[in-house]
Amino acid sequence: MSDLLRAPAEIKYAEELDWLESVDDGPKPFSWRLSPKMVRLFILGSERADGLDREISQKWYGDRSFVERSIVTLASDRGLLLIGDPGTGKSWLAELLSAAVSRNSTLVVQGTAGTTEDHIKYSWNVSMVISKGQSRESMIPSPIMTAMETGSIGRFEELTRSTSDVQDALISILSEKYISVPEMDSDNIVFAKPGFSVIATANSRDRGVNDLSSALKRRFNFVRIPVVTNKKSEAEIVRFRTEELLSRHRIELDVPPNLLDVLLQSFADLRASAAAAGSDDEKLESALSSAEQIGVLEDAILHSNFFGERTLTARTLASSLVGSLARREPEDLAILNKYLHGVVEPRGKEQGGPWPEFLEGGRDAIATLS
Repeated sequence: MSDLLRAPAEIKYAEELDWLESVDDGPKPFSWRLSPKMVRLFILGSERADGLDREISQKWYGDRSFVERSIVTLASDRGLLLIGDPGTGKSWLAELLSAAVSRNSTLVVQGTAGTTEDHIKYSWNVSMVISKGQSRESMIPSPIMTAMETGSIGRFEELTRSTSDVQDALISILSEKYISVPEMDSDNIVFAKPGFSVIATANSRDRGVNDLSSALKRRFNFVRIPVVTNKKSEAEIVRFRTEELLSRHRIELDVPPNLLDVLLQSFADLRASAAAAGSDDEKLESALSSAEQIGVLEDAILHSNFFGERTLTARTLASSLVGSLARREPEDLAILNKYLHGVVEPRGKEQGGPWPEFLEGGRDAIATLS
């Protein structure tokens, strides 16, 4: 695993999955590798009440009801649509579910304006077609078709970014559970095996790009993933991902708890400001998600490690926050400048601590970008 830039969940947590499978005596739907209870335990982590001989790490942070509803949906014959703002962990949850159920989370179609029916059905190896004709051997199955043939979970990322033609093709797959191949005279239908399902994700901010039809919506159970705003849960997420980051980069760098508090409080302040804003011009373009917090912290850690004194400072954290969140110029810079002077400056005078240095770092970053 060390020679992979990013190992999929079934490889990264292979040892945990093997152990869970060895002790799992619960009923398993279809060809599932783990029972629903063990799938939930793999994703949310073990507790003392579970009575296991070893600890299972928590990998996704959020309301357990979202995970349970997702698992129940996959045990039915309906597709699962995870919808929410960018950075809320939809894709990570989809990957963990696929890894636990099928031990394969890589059967993925990425939805874009250029996605075609071939990407969710099949295409052809042209040279083999010329030499041998159209046959199963010369067919290139899509990840979705492969999931159908193996009774596995197929994933469709950013469903609302694909065109209506592609979405309509998915309706047929979810309804009929087979794909016909009219180019062949025989053996021209690929049937889905038990265990096949589709997990799709969609960003709520993409509404209006390519809205889902009523027919496609009926084929999915919707699970809406909200932005994590609970400070305790958010702190756990950031700590978890930070530890992974430090381990992956083999960095030994201390992240002071008070700086983590500054980061969490800053995002909470900016979210409150966005909620009170009267127009989009008064809001940051960023969704201010937990994933973006992690991105800010990652940027600050790497900068401190490579160009700083190998110690995370409030100044570096503020610089990374401004650099990561200022996507529109001058609108976002003006919003951040207002926040620094209206919130951070008085807080620094009142509380002290890392806030004055955070203020100076933010000011310098804004001055550089202006």
